[in-house]
Amino acid sequence: MITLGVAIGVAVIIFITALIQGLQTNLIDSTLGSQAHIRLVSPDEVNLIAPPADDTLQLIQEDKRPQRLRSINNWQQITDTLDQQPLLKAVSPNVSGPGFVRRGEALESVILVGTDLERYQQIIPLNEYLISGELRVGADNVLIGSELAKSLGVEVGSKLRLDTGQDDGDSSPSNNLSNKLSSNSAVVNIAGIFELGVRELDARYVYLDLKQAQSLLGLPGGITVIDLTVEDIFEAEKIAAQVGRLTSLQAESWIKTNAQLLNGLTAQSLSSNMIVGFVAISVAFGIASVLSVSVVQRTREIGILRAMGATRQQILRIFLFQGAVFGLLGSIVGSGVSYVLVWSFNTFGPNIFTIPISINLILVTMSLATLTGVIAAAIPARRAAALDPVVAIRYV
Repeated sequence: MITLGVAIGVAVIIFITALIQGLQTNLIDSTLGSQAHIRLVSPDEVNLIAPPADDTLQLIQEDKRPQRLRSINNWQQITDTLDQQPLLKAVSPNVSGPGFVRRGEALESVILVGTDLERYQQIIPLNEYLISGELRVGADNVLIGSELAKSLGVEVGSKLRLDTGQDDGDSSPSNNLSNKLSSNSAVVNIAGIFELGVRELDARYVYLDLKQAQSLLGLPGGITVIDLTVEDIFEAEKIAAQVGRLTSLQAESWIKTNAQLLNGLTAQSLSSNMIVGFVAISVAFGIASVLSVSVVQRTREIGILRAMGATRQQILRIFLFQGAVFGLLGSIVGSGVSYVLVWSFNTFGPNIFTIPISINLILVTMSLATLTGVIAAAIPARRAAALDPVVAIRYV
């Protein structure tokens, strides 16, 4: 019965841990699958305020300076430097800015993203999110989101007009929105439609060739952001600080922009660890109680063994070994039960995500259960080893 109790405890530990890991992996993949781990942009522009004269008190009410679209200085050298950093998996310089897309009378505000597709694929695998068409930019070919395609009523092969509203420095009062829309514009062909799974991105993102985007946004040869991915996503904030100091750029990691997600993951891990801890304690008490009763029931036998020459260390090892056997056998049975539970969830569950079950998790849990059995047997084992053989033989 105690072996069955250990088996149930081990099955619960493995299933709950695998469930939480699967849920967290799904949440992270759905969140980070459509964004870079770290983004580098130019530092915010600040107001230049003259220092006050001597013996003068200066009171200032300062409004933040409006930020304009500007290129990162020496971005080619910065990109080459970042390519050599071992902590970074991928580096992708991009240019992005606001724009409009027009089809007939329909007009939608969008975000134009110009990129080197080969590099950007290492940041966000667009080929995995492509639902129709081809993954191709350049030569007036663009990629648009599924929500944007739906709102404009377009499909692969349709034509669109992209505008940025740039007035090329002409600030005459006669300029209106329609005049601006005709200043920096291009007619493009929809080569593919993607679906990132984030409604806001699918409704606004338009991917195009880097040079074409630079021309439309009035930044020839410039970029506005450098996207990075890292090996360990939970070290992104620390790496972002290092990269920011290295490049003198403003670095922002996914941890900072998704603070609520990180809090949720932390709460999930905490609850999972609490469940594992309480189950382990319950299993330990079960083993300890059984072995304590066993010591009482076998007091005479222990006394006879001691009288025949068994040492205290041998008696101690007997009960410690018994506790280890309880933990090991229970963990073997529990691992089999947990595998059935995981298979049932993946086969008959809601199919929202898949629970992974790794051999490392099973081995760690089995080791934990065996160690728990040994620890739980320690007190009964010491009590058995401490019995005086004369007193134990007379025990009725």
